[in-house]
Amino acid sequence: MASKVTRHWRPRSLLQLVLMAFMVVMLPIAVLMFQAGQALSELSELADVSARQAVDQTRRARTLTNLAVEMERSARQYAVLENPDLMKIYADKASAFRELLDEQARLLGEGDPRVSELKGSLSQLERMPEMSVAQVSSHLEDFGPFSIQASGLLNSTRELVDARIEGIRARASQVKTQLWWQTAALVSISLLLMLFFTWLIIRPIRQLERRINGLGSGTDREGPLIKGPAELVQLGERLDWLAARLDELEEQKQQFLRHMSHELKTPLASIREGTGLLIDEIAGPLSPHQMEILGLLDDSSKELQKLIEQLLDYNLLQHNQGLERSRFDVHEVFKEVLSKHRLALEKKGMRVHLPPASLSWEADRPRTGRILDNLISNAIAYGEDGGDLWLRARKERRQLVIEVANSGEPIAPKDRDHLFQPFYQGAVKRKGPLKGSGIGLSVAADSARAQFGQLALVEDAKADVCFRLTLPTPSRSPSSSQEGEQVLLGGDSAPHTT
Repeated sequence: MASKVTRHWRPRSLLQLVLMAFMVVMLPIAVLMFQAGQALSELSELADVSARQAVDQTRRARTLTNLAVEMERSARQYAVLENPDLMKIYADKASAFRELLDEQARLLGEGDPRVSELKGSLSQLERMPEMSVAQVSSHLEDFGPFSIQASGLLNSTRELVDARIEGIRARASQVKTQLWWQTAALVSISLLLMLFFTWLIIRPIRQLERRINGLGSGTDREGPLIKGPAELVQLGERLDWLAARLDELEEQKQQFLRHMSHELKTPLASIREGTGLLIDEIAGPLSPHQMEILGLLDDSSKELQKLIEQLLDYNLLQHNQGLERSRFDVHEVFKEVLSKHRLALEKKGMRVHLPPASLSWEADRPRTGRILDNLISNAIAYGEDGGDLWLRARKERRQLVIEVANSGEPIAPKDRDHLFQPFYQGAVKRKGPLKGSGIGLSVAADSARAQFGQLALVEDAKADVCFRLTLPTPSRSPSSSQEGEQVLLGGDSAPHTT
């Protein structure tokens, strides 16, 4: 169960974690947008102010140039007409020029040489209203340099405007570079935050996935503590409960099988012992008909014992996946398994065809023998009376290929998808007094899978039913066991159970 500390820091829910992730990831982007807006506002305001100032200053400089021309015109007219009103107009123009020049001087600065020269010239021209007509006429030549100086002031104003425009461009370039760096930094932070929150969300999901895989494979009953949103932690706790429940059910199954094997074998042993005593006529002579009945009872008791052993082998195989590799002769294993079924073969009148030469291979001999035992028993039970049983073995593509084939009724197509399912009974009925358990081929398939091999039903030119066992080379690593499990039921498989 999660500790109190773990519950304190984790998000209360997955929705809360996702919303918090969105908010935190969007925060650097929001900061970036705010800073970009501030920078654009600053540049826009600076450009607007500079544009208005440039227009005003340029217009003022042009007005000064025009006033210089009008002052010269008024002075020349006065020198010719000697009209006092013309000199009054001249004085007004000079006064307006002085005001505009002072405003322009604040812009350009008092230290500008053109402003200083223009002010000096203006001071001399401002004394003209006090002069006589002759003196005015003698100073008319002073207006030429004065007009040139006024035009120079216009040029200075234009240069100032150009300098301000360049300053705005430099500031815009600086802001652009700054925004690029801020964008790179803040977007990188957002990406890192996205990765962090993705990890926070994916980590408990992967822990749950590993936990479920462990439960499915039976290799990891005690999984790690799930840390994350409350929903996923609660799901992890439910998986812990499920694991405990599965362990309890597994223990109950094991206990049931142990008790069943004991409870069934004890009376079965008594039945077989009593049947043996009667067959040996210890209790007295028997008639042929009685001997026939006892023979059936003895065969049935042997069949029942075999079914019990198959069931126990199936359970043992499910919990013992260790391999005991050794080198053996496949031909000898054939003979050993056939010896167990000698009487049944003689009773069925089946002809056995063995491979002509021996073949040495390294594998798990007990599991391989269990596979052959189930396949041969299956062929005898479902094979044709007086038919054929073929046992083949060969090396093919660095693999051992063993085939057990028999003549008889073929497998029904509708049963093919359920071939290796435990306890499945096919459409073809087993020949004999007892019905099969339906786990013979399941045990054989699991034994093949434990050796990273494949068991399948294939088509054969001679036989009506042919099972093919493929075992890989001993150098095949256990890491490929999953691949073996995936292809185990592949191929032309079809059900034919004992």
